[in-house]
Amino acid sequence: MTTLSTLVATEKKRKRIGRGGSRGGTAGRGYKGQKARSGAHIGVLFEGGQMPLHRRLPKRGFSNARFADEFEVINLDRLELSFENGAEVTKVALHEKGLISRATVLVKILGSGNLSKKLIVHADASSKSAAQAIAKLGGEVRVTKER
Repeated sequence: MTTLSTLVATEKKRKRIGRGGSRGGTAGRGYKGQKARSGAHIGVLFEGGQMPLHRRLPKRGFSNARFADEFEVINLDRLELSFENGAEVTKVALHEKGLISRATVLVKILGSGNLSKKLIVHADASSKSAAQAIAKLGGEVRVTKER
């Protein structure tokens, strides 16, 4: 059994400054003011009561970017690799094959790459070249999103 006198400290005690000794009474904080007080915190953007930069700059214009539709694009060559001849390409099928992140996103078919299979494609949008390439092989593009 160990006694209290034989126990060894496992953590170093923190330095308590501002109680006499080499650091002195102000302990490196200077005299008075907000930064000398205990618990003082000043945000990185605080400018000492001056009008902050984000309020000094003019607010102008309007951006429609936050209302824009964001599409996940699929090229014809990816459809060629992932689907069999005569298959029906839907959002659920695209999601199951890992071509889109989730089945609720907007999908646009683009005409990059070669296609040699007849496919029936359900998408929210399609480029003209993709629609022509699919139709040329006897397939069909069914656009589900109204523009």
